[in-house]
Amino acid sequence: MTGQERVAADATARGISIEFVERPAAASLEEAAALLGIAAATIVKTLVVKRHDGSYLFALIPGDRQISWGKLRGVVGVNKLRLPEAHLALEATGYERGTITPLGSTTAWPVFADSRIAGQRIAMGAGAPGMSAFVSADEVIAGFAATVADISD
Repeated sequence: MTGQERVAADATARGISIEFVERPAAASLEEAAALLGIAAATIVKTLVVKRHDGSYLFALIPGDRQISWGKLRGVVGVNKLRLPEAHLALEATGYERGTITPLGSTTAWPVFADSRIAGQRIAMGAGAPGMSAFVSADEVIAGFAATVADISD
């Protein structure tokens, strides 16, 4: 099963409506937003974050913001978090960087969503290069029972 097929199947199972949109390769998030005709904040980055115990979590961050390590550590209740190397992110999710999404991940890690994405239609990784998945942020939050908090700067 391809990454995109895994995303579609998981979205269906979680009751998340999804629309796949093909786009040319982009050198940056801002370029991808321009190609899709949307604001950079509408693209939500799915960051794979490694805990000190070796487990992972997903952090959903608006494209025009950065993860706030202090805020995320406080919400998660740990002292150490970090971004793993690309090969570890691939092992943890089954997706290459740039295509990562919690949808269809090979392991269903906990999801932490920045509160700014709520109530919006967002674009996120679709499990395949050159594709974006448009979804309701509220459906994603509900479908994963995500923790919603201010986790970005």
